Amino acid sequence: MSIELKSAIASDVARIEQAMQDDLALSAAETAPLLAEILRYGLLHGGKRIRPLLMVVCYRLCGGGKNKGGNDAGVDIHRLSIAFEYLHGATLFHDDVIDKGLVRRGRPSVHVAYGETAAILAGDFLHARAMLLIGRGGGIPALDIFCQATTALVDGEFMQLHNARNYNLAEEDYFRVIMDKTARLIGAACQIGALVAGAGAREQEALREYGLCLGCAFQIIDDLLDYQGDEAATGKAVGNDFCEGKMTLPLIIAIGRAEESDRRRLLGMLANSEERKDGVAEARALIARYDGFALARHKAEGMIAEGLTQFGIFDQGEVQAEKVVLEALASYVLNRNK
Repeated sequence: MSIELKSAIASDVARIEQAMQDDLALSAAETAPLLAEILRYGLLHGGKRIRPLLMVVCYRLCGGGKNKGGNDAGVDIHRLSIAFEYLHGATLFHDDVIDKGLVRRGRPSVHVAYGETAAILAGDFLHARAMLLIGRGGGIPALDIFCQATTALVDGEFMQLHNARNYNLAEEDYFRVIMDKTARLIGAACQIGALVAGAGAREQEALREYGLCLGCAFQIIDDLLDYQGDEAATGKAVGNDFCEGKMTLPLIIAIGRAEESDRRRLLGMLANSEERKDGVAEARALIARYDGFALARHKAEGMIAEGLTQFGIFDQGEVQAEKVVLEALASYVLNRNK
């Protein structure tokens, strides 16, 4: 993340962090001590806060907070935005249990530190708390958008289960999964920011589309980092997705473009867990041979370019600062190394 972007978002990130600390302290007074401890452990030790930040910036892009007598009077946007960090945190708690993930952000995962039952229950609490915050701060329309995104997230998980051993997965199926699992929640954060600012349907849809494009690109870059990233930066072993037999975009592209012998080789490795573990370097070479990495990055760049076109409907003079931040966040997504 560039120094300029860090400087531009520093105040909002600090206010989001403070809002979360304050809300967790309030929750701690009403919940079991162990739950409060788990929430602090799982939420207050790292994280980019991208989703709540997007909500705050989109809120201001649509004039939120500028008119004290407007529709958004009384909205504490930073406190409202932490609902998205809570839901994201809940999914991480649960995903680490499902995937047997041992480390999260350089520390033992919640289920490793506190047990699977405690991790699942803490995730359930965060989900409920997120809905409460959205309902109170954004009303029924915001809660409807939020719940649709949550429903899609679960549907995406089931679709991924369905596709788990389909090694001839089509790109269309891949994009449906990442749209549901990742992009819709980011789109909802952008849309709800616009909604609570009093924006119309056109502005809401434009920012939702920006968020969907950003979310898809974010996941594609994750796929690339799994094969090409620096382990010290990503915190994950290179080729972990291939070892687990996950069909991510670079691999899907390569299988679709490969000559028959190479295609059979990739499919053969995928079908055998031991060959997957021993064949990461070979798989990387085959993916590169068929331009899987280059074409996946090209698709991510295309998604970002499409998302940035959505700002054309906004008055460029009035929203320049927010537009610059959203463009910089898009650039960060494309160029991040972890």
